[in-house]
Amino acid sequence: MAHRPFWRRHVRPLPVLVLHVTLPVAAAQAYAFLADPRNMAQWASGLGQGLTQEGGAWVAEGETGKVSIRFAEPNPYGVLDHEVTLPGGTRVAVPMRVVANGDAASELTFILFRQPGMDDKKFAEDAQWVMRDLQTLQRLLSPPADSAGQAAAPAPDPPKSPVGRYRSAGLPV
Repeated sequence: MAHRPFWRRHVRPLPVLVLHVTLPVAAAQAYAFLADPRNMAQWASGLGQGLTQEGGAWVAEGETGKVSIRFAEPNPYGVLDHEVTLPGGTRVAVPMRVVANGDAASELTFILFRQPGMDDKKFAEDAQWVMRDLQTLQRLLSPPADSAGQAAAPAPDPPKSPVGRYRSAGLPV
């Protein structure tokens, strides 16, 4: 059977959360940093530690064992998609994009799919984990304090419960 992308293997669409942060650097700079898997250790606590290249994939030790990660080919569009293959063979699509917001900032979006069989609590925990990682990235890319000692504004706190926020807005989760 031919390989089919993750998002085409399900009859019904999976619930998603679109997570987002504003990065205080130009889109080209953000893309260059994010497109290099070796930089993940600095901000992606779930996958970045111990990431090494093996053949055409990158591998890391995840919560449940060895995971394999394949990244989108370098491109001029800010597409940073990657696919994570879990120890049991399940593939998880991770669509991620960086787009310009003026000349000196960019917007990063991360689409988190709720995996089949995942309950509300686990989905909310995953969303909070990803938001913490995205905020770590935001701080990492923030310029240092200026000569007057003025630091960049702190990143906002992650939502307390993304699932609850969407449910209260009447959106499906």
